[in-house]
Amino acid sequence: MRFILKIIISTIAVLITAYLLPGVNVEDNSFFTALLVALVLAFMNTIIKPILVILTIPITVFTLGLFILVINAAIIIWASRLVDGFHVEGFWRALLFSLILSVVTWFLEKILGDGKKEER
Repeated sequence: MRFILKIIISTIAVLITAYLLPGVNVEDNSFFTALLVALVLAFMNTIIKPILVILTIPITVFTLGLFILVINAAIIIWASRLVDGFHVEGFWRALLFSLILSVVTWFLEKILGDGKKEER
């Protein structure tokens, strides 16, 4: 149940972020396309991102962790190539999309809850 809520929050965050950011487009503001983007990003962040981070440890350490932003942008670009109806205009838009998506997702999780109970 928690996974489904997180995916729905991510879907809404994708729609909001695409609306706010020129150069990123979810065709016809389709909920289904945004859902597909959220699922692809969840898969890539769970399976592919850890592999990329391990392979790029030296450059990540050298850049004090900033290279992970490049990995995030690459994952966004890759997702835009995999999902029909989701378009990102380039690397810098993907990087900005990644940052704004993180903030919007955090905000929505705070408002809607993500299924976690706060520890006191």
